[in-house]
Amino acid sequence: MINVAIDGPAGAGKSTVAKGAAAKLGYIYVDTGALYRAVGVYALRHGVDTKDGDGVSALLPEISVELKFIDGVQHVFLNGEDVSAEIRTPDASMAASNVSAIPSVRSFLFDLQREIAGKNNCIMDGRDIGTVVLPNAQVKIFLTADPEERAMRRYKELIVKDPDVKYDDVLADLKVRDYQDSHREIAPLKPAEDSVVYNTTGNSLEESIEKVINIIKEKTNG
Repeated sequence: MINVAIDGPAGAGKSTVAKGAAAKLGYIYVDTGALYRAVGVYALRHGVDTKDGDGVSALLPEISVELKFIDGVQHVFLNGEDVSAEIRTPDASMAASNVSAIPSVRSFLFDLQREIAGKNNCIMDGRDIGTVVLPNAQVKIFLTADPEERAMRRYKELIVKDPDVKYDDVLADLKVRDYQDSHREIAPLKPAEDSVVYNTTGNSLEESIEKVINIIKEKTNG
């Protein structure tokens, strides 16, 4: 199986680029951040502080997270409920950052991620795919962009659902998440030593997708 690991900070376009590249290459796309978001949502629903490692760990036996591909689109199911929309809120985003720093949560989700990669040609994106989850992936890409551009991308997504969203708030949240993700003790956000670092600032979505496809082809002699 050919495995492609795409890592990078929030708002770098990982999911959109990975999804587009996977569709063109005929690979399965796996958004690992969605798994952490689902765990975060479960904790929020149950009134548990998402920074409380013991509290979140105690919930894990009650949680079942599944990825299902319906008409080629990834859906996330939490205990049988499709939560694909709910996990995209700002609260779910911050909850994901918090629970992803908890070792038991990472262990809980690792097996599912590796199982998918073992059975499919896939593009998997997240924060530590190339460094921890799939260290033997044939292709590793670290996708990034300037914080202001990443915040604007996220702002444009969120304002469609909530007209009261403020750009400055989105930028502030993004910087907090950047700091948390890169300074956590467990699997901090950083490029794998053998990854290709690609800055998408100023590039269109199609340009970024084509660049990633070219990197994949070069690395796999495709």
